[in-house]
Amino acid sequence: MPLLQKGVTFALGRMPKRISPQTHAMLDYAVAGTFLLMAARYWKRNKRAAVGSLACGGVIAINSLLTDYPGGLSQVLSYENHGQIDGALAGFTAAMPRIMGFRNEPEARFFGAQALAGTCITALTDYSYYEGSVPYKDRD
Repeated sequence: MPLLQKGVTFALGRMPKRISPQTHAMLDYAVAGTFLLMAARYWKRNKRAAVGSLACGGVIAINSLLTDYPGGLSQVLSYENHGQIDGALAGFTAAMPRIMGFRNEPEARFFGAQALAGTCITALTDYSYYEGSVPYKDRD
């Protein structure tokens, strides 16, 4: 999967950055919600996958809540820093089945798909949107 992620990043890195901060925030919360829903679904049949899904969903939600962009509740992280964390989270998501010991089980495919989606979102987002301007919270 990491090789596929690198290929996607390379291919999409040359494309225009079309995802705005508003759209990115909605996608972040949708991805976090998907992880949390899948944690509930996995809970009875695979606790390790459920815990991994809770961890990924929780970290994505916290990253979103602490970012200075629409949908963020605090100004702890800049939008650019949020993007750097998003890139790391895609790798973390891809590694979760190996870390939690379920890489050969069907639930691991969900994490691979989510890592790929996270890579695409990260590659198509313009993290320099606020560069040289007033932070989002201080705008009229």
